[in-house]
Amino acid sequence: MIINLATVNWGPQFFVPTIAINKYCGCVLFRANLNDDLLQNELESLNLSGGPTAYGIVWHIREKGTQTWIKIGESVNRVMDFSVRLDTAEFEDGKYQILGFLSVTVYSKGKERVVSRQSIAEFEIKN
Repeated sequence: MIINLATVNWGPQFFVPTIAINKYCGCVLFRANLNDDLLQNELESLNLSGGPTAYGIVWHIREKGTQTWIKIGESVNRVMDFSVRLDTAEFEDGKYQILGFLSVTVYSKGKERVVSRQSIAEFEIKN
């Protein structure tokens, strides 16, 4: 059986950065969420019958056009939208990408499994 996972995007879905606001200065609070229904559909397609037991997102940043990511933080606090703060003064003005790597722990059939998704968004720092 072939499963096309690219057709199911359960997360992370960014609140910040946004399409409307893509230039940032000062302290920026990166936030994301996930779609529980799409996550559950994907878990079922992977034959993982249990529900999520833990969530976590690791945030990275890189200058656009480069290959190396710099970790800026991580969060397991879903209630606060997995938020992580970034001080743009630590970076030069320019175009950047933010990577949210979201992992969900599932207990299924007596084993702990971790499924993960990533999202990348572009934004600009203008101090």
